[in-house]
Amino acid sequence: MDKYTYWLANVRGLGTAAREQLLETFGTGAAVYEAAEKKLAAALDKNRLEKLLRTRKNWDVDREYARLSEKQISFVCTADAEYPERLRHIPDHPFGIYYKGRLPQPRKLAVAVVGARECSEYGHFVAAQLGRELGAAGVQVISGMARGIDGISQLAALDAEGESYAVLGNGVDICYPKGNKPIYDRLLVQGGILSTYPPGTSPKPQLFPPRNRIVSGLADVLVVVEARQKSGTLITVDMALEQGREVYAVPGRITDRLSDGCNKLVKDGALVFLSPRDFMEGLRQSFPEKFACCVPRQASSPDGRVRPPLTPEEAVVLEALDLYPQPMERIREQLQIKLTERGFRTFSNNLLTILMHLCLKGVAKQNSPGWFSLDI
Repeated sequence: MDKYTYWLANVRGLGTAAREQLLETFGTGAAVYEAAEKKLAAALDKNRLEKLLRTRKNWDVDREYARLSEKQISFVCTADAEYPERLRHIPDHPFGIYYKGRLPQPRKLAVAVVGARECSEYGHFVAAQLGRELGAAGVQVISGMARGIDGISQLAALDAEGESYAVLGNGVDICYPKGNKPIYDRLLVQGGILSTYPPGTSPKPQLFPPRNRIVSGLADVLVVVEARQKSGTLITVDMALEQGREVYAVPGRITDRLSDGCNKLVKDGALVFLSPRDFMEGLRQSFPEKFACCVPRQASSPDGRVRPPLTPEEAVVLEALDLYPQPMERIREQLQIKLTERGFRTFSNNLLTILMHLCLKGVAKQNSPGWFSLDI
C-alpha cells in the first residue's frame, strides 16, 4: 500500500465501492491523486467529487503516511495481496484495515468467540476452557477484546501459548477498555490488533456494531458463549449468518437470563456447543485442511502455574463439583454411586480432606465453610 492509496482510504464519504472503482479506472492511488478534476467528475457524483478534491487539497500525504510508521501501525487495502482473504467476500467489506502486530493467517483455522460483557461464572468457565483449547491447538482466536467473554477467551488462548486477534471499535493505538491493557500488550506479540477506524479514533457506542462484521468475517466459525435475548452479541450472529459462517451456541439453564439468547439460537437451528473436545472434533471434520495447518502448542494452566497431577480419588471428586457452590452433603450424595462403581469404598469419611487437596491444587475452591465449587 502506497501513500496515495492511504490518502484515498481517508477520503470520507466515498465508500469501498467508489474507492475500488477509482483504483480500477485509474490504475493506482497516485494516478487518482494526480487526475484532472474533469476525469474524476466522470467517475464520481458531485458530492463525492467535492469531498475528494477537498481532501486532496488539505491532506498532507507525506506527513500523514509518516505518522503511521511513527506509531508502528500498518495499513492494508483491498488492492493489496496482504488484505485478509476472508474479508474480501463478505457483504460491505472494508476498503482498508489498520493493524498492529500481525494479521490472521488465511490458511489456518480461525474461530470467533463472543458473548456477554457481564458474564456469569458459567460463561467465564466455558470461555476460558474454549480459549485454552483453541490456543493449545494452534487455532486462531478472533474477538473484540471487550470485558467479559471476549477478553476471557482471548487471554486463555494467549496463556496456552496460542495466537489471538482483536478487532476494536476505535483506533488500534487506543486500548479500550483500559482494564484489558495486559491483553492488548500480549496481542501485539502473540497476534494482532485490528480496526477499520483511523488511529486516534475514540471508542463510541455507534462504532462497535459495524466492527462486529469484521470479527465474524475474519473467522470460519462463530461461538456465542453467553448472550441475553436482546443483546449486541446477536448482531454479530446475524452478520456471521449473512457471511455464511457456522454459528455455535453454548446452551444454558432456562432460568438464566444470560443464556436466553444462546438458548433461542439453539432453538432456531444454531449448532450446539457441548464441550471443547466435541467442538474441536467438529472443527477437524468440517475444516480438515485449515485444521491441519494449525500447529499445536504446549498448553499451560490459565494462571501459568504447573499444577500437580490428581490422584484417582481426587479426579472422581472433582467430577462431582460444579461451577455453582454445593454443600458437602450434596457432593457426598452424588459421589456415593460413582464411588461404589469405581471401587472407592473407604474415602467417604475423607471427603473434606480430598476437597481441601483439590483447593490447594487450584482446581476447586471453598466458597464458604462446607461449600465447594470448581475454581475457574
